[in-house]
Amino acid sequence: MDSSHISRRNWLKRGSLTMAGLALMPTEIWAKSVEIAQQKNATFIFDTSNTFNEFTPPIIDETKIKARLLANENPYGPPPLAAKAFQDEVFTGNRYAWETLNTLIEDIAKKEGVATDNILMAPGSSDILEKVAMVFFQEGGDVISADPSYMSLINVSKAVGGKWKSYKLLADSQHDLPAMEAAINGDTKLVYICNPNNPTGTITDAKELKAFCSRVSEKVPVFVDEAYIDLSDNGLKDSMVDLVNQGKNVMIARTFSKIHGMAGLRIGYLVAQPETLKRLNDITRGGMGITGPSIMAATTSLKGKEFLDMSKSKIAEARDYTKKHLDKKGLSYLPSQTNFIIFEISTEGKQFLKKMFDQGVGVKAFNFWDKNWCRVSIGTMDEMKLFTEALDQVI
Repeated sequence: MDSSHISRRNWLKRGSLTMAGLALMPTEIWAKSVEIAQQKNATFIFDTSNTFNEFTPPIIDETKIKARLLANENPYGPPPLAAKAFQDEVFTGNRYAWETLNTLIEDIAKKEGVATDNILMAPGSSDILEKVAMVFFQEGGDVISADPSYMSLINVSKAVGGKWKSYKLLADSQHDLPAMEAAINGDTKLVYICNPNNPTGTITDAKELKAFCSRVSEKVPVFVDEAYIDLSDNGLKDSMVDLVNQGKNVMIARTFSKIHGMAGLRIGYLVAQPETLKRLNDITRGGMGITGPSIMAATTSLKGKEFLDMSKSKIAEARDYTKKHLDKKGLSYLPSQTNFIIFEISTEGKQFLKKMFDQGVGVKAFNFWDKNWCRVSIGTMDEMKLFTEALDQVI
């Protein structure tokens, strides 16, 4: 029996996830959690003592939603040429897509300036976050991150026995890097940085973050989630990916879900040291979950710049329009460099969501820092006008 089979078997034995839990993918677990919270009429989706909670959305008729602004999706995608490539590749769906996947890996490695053995493909970056959590925290330990932050890796790490140590963002909404570094001890298994951060949309200074990652990765692995970095002002110039070439124990996650407008096609990748990728591959093979049509769509999208530039420009325009409306209403928001904005609301979050959904506009609501917040994704200009009209009715 090979070592990978032994590793998988031992992982199943040691992990604290039940077999019933393993039967569901994390996305299914999330959907089920929302359904349960709705049935119980619970205030929050996850009934925990976390300082960061998401309000339970109302049960709705999807056909009545006029503006879906709750999942940070790019309203302009997929790129037309990528969509055609996807459609054409369907006819080879009887074959495994290893050859085309290897070609995509080569293209990504060239784009990132790393070797092909630094790349791990997966069906979306959330899949990578969750698999890293499963592998790194199967024997417990702490994950250090911002408060608030994207919860995918954190929730799964807690599900398999890990603990979350969170540190409030600074007054300027950047990560509190000194506090996070000072918190590292023998129990720390991973430092997680989402930059730009979700759900706040804010970004941490690239120079300071790079110095932090360089130092800290000598002690523990650092995971930098760059799902939204293409949408930020400096774009890929602020990426931490060159630290991988410097031999640092840093992991960089990217996705085709945001700037490429391919959220439903499920494709993303991780850039890391080969030994880190081997550790993940000993448990699970990320590339197995990606379809051939999605691979071809991603390959095609990588070759085009026009769609990406158009998306970034139109999203920025609609974001500015939304910010001006929030200014007029005197609503305080955080400085976003993404395709969403989060702003304070005085109304209790669950009630706010119901009123917005009743207007046909889907958004999300959170509670953190002892405040209630609405996060609105940036859609088309017409969708943002529907949002502002609904907001005027609700607030």
